Amino acid sequence: MDFLLLVVRKLLRTNSRFVKVVLMSATINCKEFADYFAVPVQNKMNPAYMFEVEGKPYSVEEYYLNDLEHIHHNRLSPHLLEEPVITKDIYEVAVSLIQMFDGLDMKESGTKTWSGTPFVSERSSVLVFLPGLGEINYMHEILTNMVHKRLQVYPLHSSVTLEEQNNVFLSPVPGYRKIILSTNIAESSVTVPDVKYVIDFCLTRTLVCDEDTNYQSLRLSWASKTSCDQRKGRAGRVSKGCCYRLIYKDFWDSSIPDHVIPEMLRCPLGSTILKVKLLDMGEPRALLATALSPPSLSDIERTILLLKEVGALAVSRQREDENPHDGELTFLGRVLAQLPVNQQLGKLIVLGHVFGCLDECLIIAASLSLKNFFVMPFRQHLDGYRNKVDFCGNSKSDCAALVEAFRAWQTCRQRGELRHPKDELDWGRLNYIQIKRIREVAELYEELKTRISQFNMYVDSRRPVMDQEYTYKQRFILQLKHVPPYGFLYYKQLQSLFRQCGQVRSIVFDGAKAFVEFSRNPTERFKTLPAVYMAIKMSQLKVSLKLSVHSAEEIEGKVQGGAVSKLRNTRVNVDFQKQTVDPAQVSFSTLDRSQMITDLLLTIDVTEVVEVGHFWGYRIDEKSSEILEKLTAEISRLKLVPLPVHPHPDLVCLAPFADFDKESYFRAQILYVSGNSAEVFFVDYGNRAHVALDVLMEIPSQFLELPFQALEFKICKMRPSARCLVCGEHWSGRASRRFSSLVSGRALLVKVFSVVHGVVHVDAYLSSALQGAINVRDVLVKEGYAELAEEPYESKQSHEVLKGLFSKSVEYVTDMSVPSPLKDDEKYVIRILLESFSSNKLGNPNCKAILHGPFNPYELKCHSLTRISKFRCVWIEKESINSVIISDSPEDFHQRMLVAASLSVNATGSTVLLRETSLMPHVPGLPALLSMLFAPVMELRVDRDGRCYTGVLCGLGWNPTTGAPVLPEHDMELAFDVQFSVEDVIEINILRAAINKLACDGPNGSMCLGPERITQLQDNARQKLLGLFCPLKPREKIVPKWHEKPYEWNQVDLKLVMEQADGESSRGKNAFLYQLHKLIVLSS
Repeated sequence: MDFLLLVVRKLLRTNSRFVKVVLMSATINCKEFADYFAVPVQNKMNPAYMFEVEGKPYSVEEYYLNDLEHIHHNRLSPHLLEEPVITKDIYEVAVSLIQMFDGLDMKESGTKTWSGTPFVSERSSVLVFLPGLGEINYMHEILTNMVHKRLQVYPLHSSVTLEEQNNVFLSPVPGYRKIILSTNIAESSVTVPDVKYVIDFCLTRTLVCDEDTNYQSLRLSWASKTSCDQRKGRAGRVSKGCCYRLIYKDFWDSSIPDHVIPEMLRCPLGSTILKVKLLDMGEPRALLATALSPPSLSDIERTILLLKEVGALAVSRQREDENPHDGELTFLGRVLAQLPVNQQLGKLIVLGHVFGCLDECLIIAASLSLKNFFVMPFRQHLDGYRNKVDFCGNSKSDCAALVEAFRAWQTCRQRGELRHPKDELDWGRLNYIQIKRIREVAELYEELKTRISQFNMYVDSRRPVMDQEYTYKQRFILQLKHVPPYGFLYYKQLQSLFRQCGQVRSIVFDGAKAFVEFSRNPTERFKTLPAVYMAIKMSQLKVSLKLSVHSAEEIEGKVQGGAVSKLRNTRVNVDFQKQTVDPAQVSFSTLDRSQMITDLLLTIDVTEVVEVGHFWGYRIDEKSSEILEKLTAEISRLKLVPLPVHPHPDLVCLAPFADFDKESYFRAQILYVSGNSAEVFFVDYGNRAHVALDVLMEIPSQFLELPFQALEFKICKMRPSARCLVCGEHWSGRASRRFSSLVSGRALLVKVFSVVHGVVHVDAYLSSALQGAINVRDVLVKEGYAELAEEPYESKQSHEVLKGLFSKSVEYVTDMSVPSPLKDDEKYVIRILLESFSSNKLGNPNCKAILHGPFNPYELKCHSLTRISKFRCVWIEKESINSVIISDSPEDFHQRMLVAASLSVNATGSTVLLRETSLMPHVPGLPALLSMLFAPVMELRVDRDGRCYTGVLCGLGWNPTTGAPVLPEHDMELAFDVQFSVEDVIEINILRAAINKLACDGPNGSMCLGPERITQLQDNARQKLLGLFCPLKPREKIVPKWHEKPYEWNQVDLKLVMEQADGESSRGKNAFLYQLHKLIVLSS
C-alpha cells in the first residue's frame, strides 16, 4: 500500500496532474495523508481535502483493569503488565469476567432464571481477542472444563477449518452462552452479529523482519489503539455492548501506540524494489526516500544484496565497481516482478521451467502462497497428519503431498465425480482438505500459468511417465518411560493406547521402560513403519498416555509378596501374535528357534521379491524338503473346518494354493481383508496369493508348534546407488526389474552374514556353468543400480555372535535354547499374577500412571547451514510431514539435507521455525553439490598440500576493496564427506551455463526460443543434473575436515585461481542468473 501511494503521488506530480484520487478508510490518519498529498499553490503547500462521514453504531462502554478491582483484588502488578505477555492471573480475570456476565444479563433484562438454572434463557455472546493459537488453546481448555457453566466455546483462527469457523455464526443452545476465542481475524475479516461483550487482551502478533537473519517473525506485541477500537466496535453492532480491556487505563494512555508500524518499515522490501526497477523510475534509494514512511538506507542496501543472492539482480564480475544501492535486473528479476508470489517461489517456477517440471512447480508455488488447504482439525491433529503422510507416499516432502492432493482433486473433477457441491465437500472432508482453499489454489495456479506465458514458459501437457519406485519396510522399536512396576499386567491398556497408530506386535517391559514393536507386513517395502511416525507424533502433540494401575505394595501384599517382588526388574515379553507373556531372554547370543540356522551356507528357492536385495524363500536341502513334504501330507489328511472367527490381519490359518493344477492347503497368515477376499502369506514358502474368504480353514493348534519354514533375506553390504535415490524413492523401477530377473523363481546359494529381527542378511550367489558362482551384489554394483555400504551395527554384532556359535559344536547351539529353571519359576509367577489381575482379585485399579514418550533412538534433529543461524535451535512446524524424522540407516555418516519452503524465527531470535519441508534423497555429497550448484559465489577449500578439495564456502563473496564479506550472515561453510574433483567443478559450471540459456534476456534469450529448442535445452539441463548427482563411478568417501579459518573468504593463492566464463559473459554481459564459478587448480 505504501509503495502504491508513492507511485500515485509521483504520477500526480508528473504526467497525471488532473486525475482525482479518493482515499477511504474507517481508521485512516486523515491529516498525515492530507499533508503527504499536498499540492503547491502560489508557493505554498496545500493539503488534500478531507471529508468525514459519521456512523451511528450502538454505544459500547469501555472498562479497564482499574474498573475490575473487585475481580483481581489488586493482585496484579502494573509493572509486570507492561510486558506484552499474558500471565496466569490475567487469564483468571478473563474467566471471572465471563462468569460475571450472567449477573449483568439478569440485572439488565430483569428476568428470572430459566428452567431452574442460574442462567437466563438467552445469554449474550462473548468475543475474546487473543494473540495466537497457543493462547486460544490454553483458554479453550480452561473454559471447556467448566462444564457446569454451560458454555459453547468456539476457536476462530486462520488455521481452523471453514466448517469450524462457520460454527461461530450459529445460535447457541437455549440456556448456553457462546464464547468465541479469536485472533485479530474477527477484528475486520469476520463479523459476528450477536456479540455483546468483548474481552480484549490488547495483544497481537505482528509480522516483522528479524534484524540479524532477515527472516520473518511473528512477534507478540501490544495492539495499536486503532486496532483496539476496531475490536471494541464488534460489540456495538446490534445492541448496546461492553468492552473490557485487560490493561490499566494509564498504560493505555501512555504506552499503547496510536497506529501500527507501517508495513514498509517492518516487512521485506524485495518485491517493492523489483517493482521500482521494472517501472524504471530511477535508483530505488532515491524513489523510496519519498515514501510516506521511508525505509532506512541500511534496509535498502540489505534488500539489494538479498535480491542478488536470489538472482533477481545480477552479481557483477567486477566487484570493485558494484553499487551497493542498485543492481542490473536479470531475466529472473523481471519474472519475479510480475508474479504474485514471493521471490523464492518465483525462482522455483523459473527453475521448474529450466528442468522441465513447470507444472509441479506451479502447483507448489500456488499452494505455498495461500493458506494451506490441508486440514488439521481442532483436536484431530493426528488424523490430519496421517492423511498428509498418505498423500506424500514415500517422498517425505510436504510439497509432494500438495502436488499429489491437488492432482487427485483435479482428476476427480475431470471425471465428473465432484459435479455436485455436496460430493466435493464430502471428498474434502474424507481427505482432510478444505475445498474453498484448494479452489483458491487452482485459481492462482491458472493465474500463474497466464503470467509466465508472456515469458515464453508453458506447461507441457504431455506428462512423463514416472518409474514405480520401491522402498523397504523395516521394524523399529519405540521406547516409553515411567512405566509402573509390574507393567506387563497392563499390556492390554498399553496396546489400546497405540491402536490409532498401528497394530502392536509385541511389548517388552523392562523396569520403568516399555519397548513397543509394531507389526510389519512381510511383503511391504517401507523402510520405517508409518505406525512409528504416528506414535512419535503422539508424543510431539503431547497426547496423554495414562494407565489405570495398582500400587506395587498392593500387588505384593495380595499375591505371594516375596515371589512377586523378584519380577520388579525382570524383562517380560508380551507377544500379541503368539498370545504369550513370558520372561524375555536377556542374552543376545540366544537365537529364537524361528531364526535358528544349522549352517552358514544355505541352498534356497526364491519365491517372493519384495524389493531390490530383499526377498523371501525357503531351504531346499534334503532335511528341509522332508519337513515340508511331511507337513503337507499331514495337512492333506485333515478334515478341514471353516474358521471359527472372522478373518483378520495376522490370523494364522490354512489356505489353498494351486501348483501344477493340483490344489493343496498350506499354513498361511492373513495380510489384509478386502470385501469377500483376502491376501495371504504362505509362512512355509514365502509367497503370497489372493483367496476367497470362504475357503480359509482353521489350523489345529499342533500345526503351530513347528516353526515357520520360510525365511526373509536381505543382501548385505549394499545400498541404492545415487541414480536410484535421486528421484526421491529407494530403488528405481529399472533396478527392481533387473533384480527380479536375476533371482525370481531361481535357486540361490546364500552365505549367511547375520540375523537381525528375523531377517537373514546374506551374500547371494547365482550358479553359472561358465563363470561359476556369481555374486548378485557385484552384478548390481557393476551395472550402476547399487553401491557398497556399511552394515548396521546390529548386523555386525549378530555376525560376531554367529561366528562364535558356529565355531563351536552344533550341540552347543542347540543347548542355548533350553530354558532355565529360573525362567520357569518366573513364568509361573507371571501366570499367577495375570490370573489374579484378570479375575479382579486385586480389586479395581486406584492409581493413575502417566507415561512419558514414546521415544525413538534414531530420531533426527536438524541444524542450519548459514552462519547467522548455525547455533540457533531448529524446529519443524507440527503440520509438516518431517516434524518427525527417523534415520533409516544410522550407520551411514553422510550428511542429509532438509529443505524448507519458508522459515521464520521466534520472538527472541533463538529458534528457527521451518515450514513445508522436504527431506532430500540420501545421496552422498548432495548438500555440497546443491550448495555449489545454486550459490551465487563460492570459494573452494583445499588441503595444505593443495592436492584435494576439502570443503566450500558459499555466499555472495567478498569485496576486494575492503576485504570484507558482502553478506556474511548468509555465508555457508561445508566440509566435504565425499571426494570432489576438478571435473566435478567444471560439470557444475556447464550446468549453470545451461540454466542461463533458459533464463536470460536478449536476442538469444528464452523469450526468442521455439518450443522444440526449449525442449532440447530442458532435456540437456536434466541430463547434466542427473550426471552431476549420479556419476558412473560413486564418489570416494572421505572423513570431513573443517577449514582452519571457517567463513573467511580469499584464503586461496590467486595464482591457483582460474576464471571460468562462457561467450556471453566474456563479452561483458552480466545480467545472468548464475555467473560461472572460479576454478582452483590442484597440485598433481
